[in-house]
Amino acid sequence: MDKQRDFVLRTIEERSVKFVRLWFTDVAGTLKSVAIAPAEVEGAFAEGIGFDGSAIEGLARTYEADMLAQPDPSTFQILPWRGEIDPTARMFCDITTPDGAPAAADPRNVLRRALAKASSMGFSFYIHPEIEFYLLKSSQIGPEGPIPVDNAGYFDNVPGGTAHDFRRRAVSMLEQLGISVEFSHHEGGPGQNEIDLRYADALTMADNIMTFRTVIKEVAIEQGVYATFMPKPFTEHPGSGMHTHMSLFEGDTNAFFDPSSQYHLSKTAKQFIAGLLRHAPEITAVTNQYVNSYKRLWGGGEAPSFVCWGHNNRSALIRVPLYKPNKGQSSRIEYRAIDSAANPYLAYALILSAGLKGIEEGYELPSETEDNVWNLTDSERRAMGIQPLPQSLDHAIRKLEDSELAAEVLGEEVFSYVLANKRREWSEYRSQVTPFELKKNLETL
Repeated sequence: MDKQRDFVLRTIEERSVKFVRLWFTDVAGTLKSVAIAPAEVEGAFAEGIGFDGSAIEGLARTYEADMLAQPDPSTFQILPWRGEIDPTARMFCDITTPDGAPAAADPRNVLRRALAKASSMGFSFYIHPEIEFYLLKSSQIGPEGPIPVDNAGYFDNVPGGTAHDFRRRAVSMLEQLGISVEFSHHEGGPGQNEIDLRYADALTMADNIMTFRTVIKEVAIEQGVYATFMPKPFTEHPGSGMHTHMSLFEGDTNAFFDPSSQYHLSKTAKQFIAGLLRHAPEITAVTNQYVNSYKRLWGGGEAPSFVCWGHNNRSALIRVPLYKPNKGQSSRIEYRAIDSAANPYLAYALILSAGLKGIEEGYELPSETEDNVWNLTDSERRAMGIQPLPQSLDHAIRKLEDSELAAEVLGEEVFSYVLANKRREWSEYRSQVTPFELKKNLETL
């Protein structure tokens, strides 16, 4: 840690950094930032930076408001979009109470706790997200709704297209921030893009996702367009998900790999999948945290609606990708429900914990689903024991309320806040009179 601190202080001096932004995330998944002068960084390492936690969504109650932001020197990076005029850097922070204890409601700490549990079982957790988003001409909504920057489709090559330049600039900026990109391409919807980040441990990846969203927004502003991670901005086009590939490692060995088993899935992998399947409905209010998230889950476009798994079955909630011969380290599973607007710290803490529960309790993996689940009838799905995911935020909240797993993993403060926050959102949504109702009913009733 001291070497990392020394590196940060030396780099600030050598690069003539003018501002250092301290970043952390509130319980709702919004990035927060406070800028300090270079001269304050050494003191911030030693003592943290004090702030009023009660002013941050879900972080603290008024009577315990004093909080400290403790910068993590391993996350230091120069922000490339600030240029060389006033070089600016950033570090992620862990939030603590004045006595130095980790703040119970810090999302980063929630994930750290889940990773510590995995570590006590001998595992480290690696993830690789495929992040989808839409590029729009602006944030203004016209009579026909948002206006995408193009009308291209999946993997389309658009000569001179906005998305090409955008992705090239965004990928370059991410690489400058030390975030490795595996793929980038146009997705199925008009103006929809996907950028896949290379495997990393879960805490690094959650930090990377928060940085990624900021980079995408900054590049969009720079290029005169608007980027949105809204799960489903268009009724008739696919939603934006964050399909996440994951695996557990024991040291350098992939714990999901067994060369003698079907699909090369180890017993550990099967129990992890079983845990994730069993607990998926109760964690959906966190992996899909907005009213709009359920328009994606139940609006078609390859979003998963039912709790099942399959080998390379894109209608399943959990997909086991095609195995690459002689690449045991690449054995993994893909969780397809989570959307790109989730709070990654909380979502990945719950996904990991659901899988670990399956391993601890020795859950039995149900039979795989080979059929396209969307094409089955309700009675066929019932006969196969395939349950639906929550169909609305209200349904998801009720599942979360009853979840012992979520209460334990999130901790009392975060659990209570998430429930209160989501109940408020559902109440506000439920009371709206929508254009759909007016169009359907006003003249006919």
